[in-house]
Amino acid sequence: MLFLVFAVICSVLVSVVLKLARRRQLDISQMVTWNYLVAASLSALLLRPSLDSLTHGHAPWGALLVLAVILPTIFLVLGRAVAQAGIVRSDVAQRLSLLLSLAAAFVFFGEQAGPLRLGGLAIGLLAIAAITARSGSADRQSAGSWRWLLGVWVGFALVDILLKKVALSGTPSMAALLVCFSLAFVLMLAVQSWRHVTGRSRMAWRNLAGGALLGLLNFGNILFYVRAHQHLSDSPATVFAGMNIGVVVLGALVGVFVFGERTSGWNRAGLALAVVAIAMIALG
Repeated sequence: MLFLVFAVICSVLVSVVLKLARRRQLDISQMVTWNYLVAASLSALLLRPSLDSLTHGHAPWGALLVLAVILPTIFLVLGRAVAQAGIVRSDVAQRLSLLLSLAAAFVFFGEQAGPLRLGGLAIGLLAIAAITARSGSADRQSAGSWRWLLGVWVGFALVDILLKKVALSGTPSMAALLVCFSLAFVLMLAVQSWRHVTGRSRMAWRNLAGGALLGLLNFGNILFYVRAHQHLSDSPATVFAGMNIGVVVLGALVGVFVFGERTSGWNRAGLALAVVAIAMIALG
């Protein structure tokens, strides 16, 4: 269970770093760029996945290229969501992305939709509605914050769906992630070079340091989650539920007690519903 605890902590700390980055006026786009360099380097050095499966004609290069674009994009969207809607609501929206990916599994990948899973989906949709709801007395943040929360919800679901498609092609997940991280770094480096040359944003060492920390946490989240599945291979539902519920609960505690984020009654109801929905989906 220790690996699962570390995975939850790393996931929540990613949101914490993104929130602090805006307060310290760091360039999140640059941080995301260096994050992928660190994550790719650590994946290659510590996990050493074989890339042989990517040399075959059936390798899912289309999905990998789309992932390389979506991954940094959703990181930037998450940064805006954390800044405008807070860690509490952003982490819940991120974890409830499993609703869309599960629905896609039913429709496109032939998975069975049992009563518990369908009930979890229904409750999860109610949770999303409650989490994105605003209250004039409890939520003084931007009126457009719900758009970023929905962007997080849909974006992370797209990542899950594409990763499932890659897995069905027979490509090992760690090899796919290494390629996606590497491609994402190259694409983002090109964007940062253009921003630097045009004077839109100068490259700065402080952003490199922030990105390195982000990459370390991003990789740690993946590594510990994989290790948790390996050590609890006989109970994958426990790992799945523990990871998602753990992030929702810890994110809420950090957001409220560390950063003083204010939540409405609807938001708190959505948080409770999210925990119930995740548990039902895992049991189903």
